Amino acid sequence: MTVLLVLLAVILFGFIIFIHEFGHFFTAKLSGITVNEFAIGMGPQLFSFTKGETKYTLRLFPIGGYCAMEGEDEESPDEGAFNNKPVWKRMIVVVAGAAMNIILGLVLMCVIVCCGNLIATNQIAAFSEGSRMEAAGAQVGDYVVSIDGYKIRTETDLSFALGTADPESVDVVLNRNGEIILLENIQLDSYETSQGSTAVVIDFNIYGLQKNPIRVIKKSFANTWSMMKMVVMSLKGLITGQFGLNEVSGPVGVAQVITEAASTGLKTGVKDALLTIITIMSLISVNLGVFNLLPFPALDGGRFVFLLIEAIRKKPVPRKYEAWVNGAGMVLLLALMAVITLKDVVGLFK
Repeated sequence: MTVLLVLLAVILFGFIIFIHEFGHFFTAKLSGITVNEFAIGMGPQLFSFTKGETKYTLRLFPIGGYCAMEGEDEESPDEGAFNNKPVWKRMIVVVAGAAMNIILGLVLMCVIVCCGNLIATNQIAAFSEGSRMEAAGAQVGDYVVSIDGYKIRTETDLSFALGTADPESVDVVLNRNGEIILLENIQLDSYETSQGSTAVVIDFNIYGLQKNPIRVIKKSFANTWSMMKMVVMSLKGLITGQFGLNEVSGPVGVAQVITEAASTGLKTGVKDALLTIITIMSLISVNLGVFNLLPFPALDGGRFVFLLIEAIRKKPVPRKYEAWVNGAGMVLLLALMAVITLKDVVGLFK
């Protein structure tokens, strides 16, 4: 069973990569750009076939993929070359991969919301016995507006804000029948996570609403936006030192998480296991989409910045400078990936 779950994790991760690269591929074809190779995976080639101008390949290591376009990294006289297309078309192609990941996350989130019994809100329904929140002045019926300045719209926001808060001092803003209530310096119960950090205990329940098509659509968009915001805040936490590298996972760690989550879900039923996997896939897909939009060299966001400069200057940045910057960015990303993968492999043995 474990082997099957690991295989499933690899396939799902590969599917998320496929969706990303397909975004580049599909928009490139629509823009009349020549695609030399469309690859899933990295490293040695396992299988390939050629159709039209494009070679389609499956490669050994399921840690990425690429859509190699003519004239993407070098000047080409080809009419269908990337460098010969209008800058606005190139911008669309560059961001299309990340956009497809976010759209996939939204679709998967819609499935999750549809399969749930109720639609969660940010309104307090009940308190646990001895609740610190209740003792601080919160009441049933209050809406949680923000926690330590982090705006709360969904239960995802609520979990993330409390999960990253300092249990010794939490500021909570509530909406009570239109009146804004500020609860300052609340001391909440906490527990130690599997990564060794301290997290707040959520000592209250929230109301759920009955489903209808409009609520499902609104909730799917709201939850996807919450995940995007969570990814940005997590990256900010890494930069500021709030989170450590031990809380970051690469492909090996992701496969382990999917495997463990599926194993746990199977204990209560196949449906629970599938919903758990879909939830993780949604988060990973949105994570990949947002991460790739960062204005960092070698990422899609970094390439978009060069195109934006070209659009403003009315002429491209010299290729050699762009190549140097993207090359340095790629080296840094590969080094980071190597460190994270090594950490994940060591974690498997621990």
